[in-house]
Amino acid sequence: MSFGGSNVTDHYYDSNLHSMNLHEVYETKIPRIERYLDAEIEFVRGQLSGSERVLEIAAGYGRILRALSANAASLVGVELSPDSVTYGAEYLKDAPNCSLRVADVHTMPVSETFDVVLALQNALSAVKGDAVAVVKKCVAMLGENGRAYFSSYAENFWEHRLAWFDEQAAKGLLGEVDRERSRDGVLVCKDGFTATTFRRSDFEALGDASGCDYRVTEVDGSSIFLILYKRGKSV
Repeated sequence: MSFGGSNVTDHYYDSNLHSMNLHEVYETKIPRIERYLDAEIEFVRGQLSGSERVLEIAAGYGRILRALSANAASLVGVELSPDSVTYGAEYLKDAPNCSLRVADVHTMPVSETFDVVLALQNALSAVKGDAVAVVKKCVAMLGENGRAYFSSYAENFWEHRLAWFDEQAAKGLLGEVDRERSRDGVLVCKDGFTATTFRRSDFEALGDASGCDYRVTEVDGSSIFLILYKRGKSV
């Protein structure tokens, strides 16, 4: 299986937040963040029958893939950082139906289709670039009656998100949060790292642009999901 390579050379998740550092991000001691992370996975798990072929973009070292490994037939993750993919090979060693590939969603070819495509944990922010183009690429990778799931932070989760980024900064994983510049769902760190948020209106606009049936729903008061439904035969 080949997804093509990346032409991106300057990317925070490739140069800083990769492999063990990325793993450490999710080793949080904040109960509300633990609940948020679990709730996203539980929501998707409840949508799976066990027979699906799943693709995850911005998959990191395979945290979500491994968590869902018992709930799908096969799971493939694409990730920009070669170090994360190497680290993930060990992390996924007990999940034989999971695999990781180095690829950039912006440039990888549509060489096959999947039943489900995932872009969770604010992945549309992580991959940067044209969100409409990324959504349309994900739709192109869906087979007949496929579904795509995109998630971001719920609006009222802002203070918990700030606390989580403060925790990461204290661990030396990224720069101190710039409180003066962080607002309106955009989180800015003093080392230049920036993370955006997709709100309900943003997801509705992406759903309209996708050409698919869709719904937007909030989960656990922490995540907002855009779910796209591709009807009919793939082209």
